[in-house]
Amino acid sequence: MPAPVPAFPSPPPAAVVDGPSEQTVSGPGHRLRITLLMAGSCLPILGAVLIAPVLPQMHDQFADVPGVDALVPMALTVPALSLALLAPFAGVIVDRLGRERLLVVATVLYALLGTAPLWLDSLGAIVVSRALVGVVEAAIMTCCTTLIGDYYSGRQRDRYLAMQTMCAAISATAFFALGGAAGSAGWRTPFWAYAVSLLLAPAFAAFLSRPRPADQPPTLSPTVTATASEPVKRAFPWRPLAGTCALTVFGAVLFYTVQVEMAFLLDDMGVTEPGMIGLAIAASSVATVIGAGVFTKAGRSPAAWLPTVFALCALGFAVIWLAPNPVVLTIGAVINGFGGGIMLPSLLTLAMSRLDYADRGRGTGLWTGSFFIGQFICPLVVLALTSAVGSLAGAMGVLAVAGSIGAIGLGLSARRHRPVAAPEPIEQMAR
Repeated sequence: MPAPVPAFPSPPPAAVVDGPSEQTVSGPGHRLRITLLMAGSCLPILGAVLIAPVLPQMHDQFADVPGVDALVPMALTVPALSLALLAPFAGVIVDRLGRERLLVVATVLYALLGTAPLWLDSLGAIVVSRALVGVVEAAIMTCCTTLIGDYYSGRQRDRYLAMQTMCAAISATAFFALGGAAGSAGWRTPFWAYAVSLLLAPAFAAFLSRPRPADQPPTLSPTVTATASEPVKRAFPWRPLAGTCALTVFGAVLFYTVQVEMAFLLDDMGVTEPGMIGLAIAASSVATVIGAGVFTKAGRSPAAWLPTVFALCALGFAVIWLAPNPVVLTIGAVINGFGGGIMLPSLLTLAMSRLDYADRGRGTGLWTGSFFIGQFICPLVVLALTSAVGSLAGAMGVLAVAGSIGAIGLGLSARRHRPVAAPEPIEQMAR
């Protein structure tokens, strides 16, 4: 059993706190804990990308089912809808009942529900089972992200939130390749991968210790004075978090559209082999890993990054829109993935910086719900745009324009709120 997480010191009486206090957590118990939390964070990514390479096969299998054009992409993204709708409620439950117990139960259910399409013959029943997968994904993602916020503080926490994105992107790369390879044996085969969560559940139960609220440092603004006789009370930050969540919905659409539609874009160019499709999508996931690494090392504030990364996503869409062959199309996906790799930890870090221990589960749930509602609506947005402009490639062009407008707006906002000095690189602060 790993050692308990070291206590975070309280601010001294009558001291002005300039930001979240930080005590670096280390040791074997810490390494095991963060490894398990990173592994748990990858499970919802498994649900989001594993079957992407076999969507054309599923479409052919259920070609006679009414509404197949919408139902097959929904089989990939409907977990995101459930996650988006339920993550805020999961966050409330996390705050009230505890993180680790809910995580263990959700991980077991994830395996049972995730493998259900192996024996289901109805497309409607498969979509329902996928929606239930999203229910337990809401609990898993909210618990893992909240526990990172509980166990760590300051720049160490920011570093692990960025690492969460990196691990998710690395796993997505592996899952895309795995889904493509397994899809060669039939469209049902990739669903066996969901059983892996049965290996994680007992490890979560054994090695994730209960966070102690009394040990958490308060998150105070520079103007707030903490005294021993006057406990600091802080209202839930609805207004600033709402802006971050709205931006997260838009960013998730820009990021996940490529992941969801890549197989169809390649299919339109004559690339039909699931293995090749999986490798092409995996290339963009590698770029996401690199982008998250750049966020970790560069030391720029999240707000300063956002105009650049939205512009990168827009550029990626423009390249996909004008691509004359699958190679150029893949290059556009790589550009988009690189921008997304910086975008996701930037948005998550902005959200987490506004949350105290008592409301961290609820706030994390709201951010997670916003992110996955964007993931869910992206195929519906693309379907509407494709109907409006007449082609899937043309829909990518519209998204390129939307991303460019977003980048310009964020750039103008950043000029009005330019910080006095950029923060030090995360790696240096964590030392």
